[in-house]
This record gives sequence, structure tokens and C-alpha cells, in this order.
Amino acid sequence: MSNAPPPDEGPDVGPADYVGRVNRVIDHVVTHLDEPHTLEDLAAIANFSPFHFHRVFRSLLGETLHQFTKRLRLERAVALLSQPRPGSLTEIALACGFGSSSDFSRSFKARYGVSPSAFDVAGFRSSRREEWQRAIAEDSLRHLLRGLEPGENPDGFEVELRELPPRTVAYLRVLDPYRPDAVTGAAERLVAWAEARGCADGQWLGYMWDDPDVVAHADCRYDVGVEVDAGVRARRGDAATDEAVGFFEFPAMTVAQVEVRGGIDLEMRALDWVYKTWLPSSRCLPVDQPCFEAWIGRPFAHGFEHFELFVQLPVRVAGA
Repeated sequence: MSNAPPPDEGPDVGPADYVGRVNRVIDHVVTHLDEPHTLEDLAAIANFSPFHFHRVFRSLLGETLHQFTKRLRLERAVALLSQPRPGSLTEIALACGFGSSSDFSRSFKARYGVSPSAFDVAGFRSSRREEWQRAIAEDSLRHLLRGLEPGENPDGFEVELRELPPRTVAYLRVLDPYRPDAVTGAAERLVAWAEARGCADGQWLGYMWDDPDVVAHADCRYDVGVEVDAGVRARRGDAATDEAVGFFEFPAMTVAQVEVRGGIDLEMRALDWVYKTWLPSSRCLPVDQPCFEAWIGRPFAHGFEHFELFVQLPVRVAGA
């Protein structure tokens, strides 16, 4: 069997280009999770033949496209079940791309061992939180990451609702981001890329489409990003190009913003407070966008133990 690439995959295509192509497909799947996808359609987005795309995707992600898509749909279902006012099982099934509630229930039980109606959401999220804590903190420091209970706000967090315009974000994606130096290395690489293009003073962002209280930390994907103008995206062919850098168009959105100046424990308490205390008592519902870290200055400008940023949760006003 020949290993020669098909015509659209020349011999000078490097691994970074493969990463960029696969990331375009991931972006499409994540933002259209409620829609059906075919291997042929997604391979076309990556500009691969379906056969080669299937192999490349599995080699980079460690799972097939079908496995990846079904896992994301079920993880989104768990996230929806976790919301203060979850919809019906049929509504959740359709929102996650399942054809019917029965198909959803079968797939859910096959993965989690019980039906969606019998699933212990709180217990599952608690076990995932413990896994995440073990991944990022030593035993002696793990108590600092204890989750806030509903109603607790010892740090005096306050929410500001902000309207953000549509944004183009250049990003580098980090798989299994809790590995040592994985995110900081990507940030350094993207800062160098941005400096070469004169856009390093834009708004820097960090965000995950995955909730580590739902998704196994090894399966999480973290994007280091910087807001850029359309001209930067158009200049992909210049000497500053890094083929692994992708671009994502975020729509205009409302965010619930909380200022954080401190360690990772303070940021985690801010997130707990927003989700467990502020959100249920507000007139807002979370929307299908990632929760952002909007850095004050450049990422990790104050080191790796102290962060200065805004946590921004995209929301909509109920009934709007």
C-alpha cells in the first residue's frame, strides 16, 4: 500500500499544518454540535481526503472522529443537566445533536452506566473536581482548591455585566493542558507570533470549551488566544506565519465579569461563586460559549503563582 499523500497534501506539509487543519474541524464540531456531521464534510473542512483525515485525526486526538463527537455531545449533556434550570431530556438530547431522547438515553447509559434521569450530577462533578485537584496541586496545597458552597462569598466577588462586540481571536490549542509547562509554553509561542505581527498588545484570552468538573482533565482542550483585527488573519502567508495558529470568530455576547487578582485558588473560588451563587439568583442563563480568562496585560505577566485577569462567563438574560 502506498503512503504517498493525496494531491491536496503535498510533501512539504508539516505537523503544525496538520494541527491547524484538525483544529478547524474541532472548532466546527464544537460550534455545530447540535447538527449532523459526515466524515466527508469534515474532511473537506480540513482539506484532507476522508481516508487520510480519519487517520490524522485519530493520531492527533487519540480517538476517532465518531468517538470524539459522541463524547463531546454526552459531556455537553452533563453540563446542561448541571444548570440551575435544565430543560427536558428531549430538549437536552436535541441541543446535543442526538436524533431523539431514546438515542440520547441509550448513548448516555452506555457511557455513564445509568440513564440521564438517574444520573448523580453533583456526585459526578465532585469526583471530577477531585481528579482535577490531584492533577494541578500537591497534597499539602489541595485544601486551597476546596469548592465554595452555594451562598458563600468570602472574597467579596462582584459581577459586572458587559457587552462585548464580535471578535477575531488568534489561538494556539493545548491538548491535556494540565501537563507541566504546556499552557505557558503555548503562551510564550503565541506572544512571539503576535509580536512579529504587531498585535501583542491586544486583549489576551485563555479559555476551555470543556468543563474540568465534567470532562476528564486529560481530555480538556485549552486555547491561548489574542484578539486581532481582520488584517492579521489575512496575512497568513508572511514570514511570521505559524501554521498551528488558528483563528476563531466569536459573536457579540454579554458576559458576567468578575475581577481576580491572586492565585489559582482565588480564580476557582470566583468560578464556584459565579456558578453556584450568583447565576441561580440572577436572571441570567449561561450560553454555549466558553468561560474566558481575560488577562490584564499579557498572559502570566505576573508569574505563575499570581494571576491578574477577569473571569468572563457568557450569559443571556432569561426570556430575552
